Amino acid sequence: MRNILTGIPTGTALTLIACFAAQADPLPVEKDELTLGFIKLTDMAPLAIAYEKHFFEDEGLYVRLEAQANWKVLLNRVISGELDGAHMLAGQPLAATVGYGTKAHIVTPFSMDLNGNAITVSNAVWDAMAPLVPRGPDGKPEHPISAAALRPAIDAAHERGSPFNMGMVFPVSTHNYELRYWLAAGGLNPGFYGKSDAKGQIAADVLLSVTPPPQMPATLEAGTIAGYSVGEPWNQAAVFKKIGLPVVTDEQIFEKNPEKVFGLTAEFVERNPNTTLALTKALIRAVEWLDADNGANRAEAVEILSHSSYVGADAEVIANSMTGTFAFGADDVRPAPDFNIFFRDFASYPYYSDAVWTLTQMRRWGQIAEEKPDAWYDETAKSVYKPAIYEEAARLLIEEGRAKAEDFPFGSDGYKAPTSAFIDGVEYDGRAPNDYLTKFPIGLKGGQTVTSAGVQG
Repeated sequence: MRNILTGIPTGTALTLIACFAAQADPLPVEKDELTLGFIKLTDMAPLAIAYEKHFFEDEGLYVRLEAQANWKVLLNRVISGELDGAHMLAGQPLAATVGYGTKAHIVTPFSMDLNGNAITVSNAVWDAMAPLVPRGPDGKPEHPISAAALRPAIDAAHERGSPFNMGMVFPVSTHNYELRYWLAAGGLNPGFYGKSDAKGQIAADVLLSVTPPPQMPATLEAGTIAGYSVGEPWNQAAVFKKIGLPVVTDEQIFEKNPEKVFGLTAEFVERNPNTTLALTKALIRAVEWLDADNGANRAEAVEILSHSSYVGADAEVIANSMTGTFAFGADDVRPAPDFNIFFRDFASYPYYSDAVWTLTQMRRWGQIAEEKPDAWYDETAKSVYKPAIYEEAARLLIEEGRAKAEDFPFGSDGYKAPTSAFIDGVEYDGRAPNDYLTKFPIGLKGGQTVTSAGVQG
């Protein structure tokens, strides 16, 4: 049995009736009974589809899928071994591995999707923003909308002696980093993390705090927060409930940004290399199904995800974003073919450059407290993201006639070409993270550190 991770240190529920695929013998897996965790968001779809379409079965795996209460619980249960793997925020394996929040070596052989989030504000905040938002010939807001339009609502809150609060799902979530990126691009300081403030609110114009995704619409309606950054279906839920409006999608902030990954402990992968390959094979087949034939399967995916065992939201709400459109308002539904990308454009390949971007945002806002050399970013990315596993799983699928070679970036060095596809036009090159950080007016760079008074150095 070949170990595909040589060099890495050793370190509700659905029940599946297994049957083996006739087309190919499954790998001799080390562990065939697995429990995998997820959060109730539409981008857990690869797990649901691998289950419902029997792709796990084809690999000889008996799988239980279990919804988790929140991201912290999910991560802790993977670390403890209660879960064998899970749908994770892209920042979770990286943060755990570098010891931010908790310390554990988590790896990922698979990126679950690109894009998929948006930022929503309350109706009252939108009313304050609207006069500053340019309109197109049809009278509808021109996108992307700058966070600078928030300034009147923020100033009004401060004049009342109140903070301006917004929600995001977890400190190391892409939702947090996208919300911070959008605010800073509009000239607003989203605050810094420091030894005296684990909430990331030092020197902040806007106070960001954690709110579980399913609770965001109710928290917005109650007036506790003025807006939030979250995945679907919780932005569309605000539109359906008529309590708020999405103002920008993460695709408009950072085109084809990394979102969720499938995370496992390095110890699990070291002990169970064939099981890890089998899981990766099943997930590759699932994301290919989700993006096949220009989204022909998305309507079926919506029905599956609407079940209470998965997302548990109305199919109509889930369909708004999963089937190629996105509602910015009840009368403002726009084409959004890239809102969720699961497989095309090599979306499921675990690129090092995606990991490095997340690490730059951790450094930008003080979660990485001290300056690190470029080599550190590269080494950290390679300790967590495992494209070699992904490529081996893809080759096995190709040999079995279940995939096509042209659908995978074989021979990649793990770094995408530099891109300026951001709302502020700043170019990102994953090979030069420190140079990237110097380009931002707001955010840590070089040897700067955070004190209770703000940025120093």
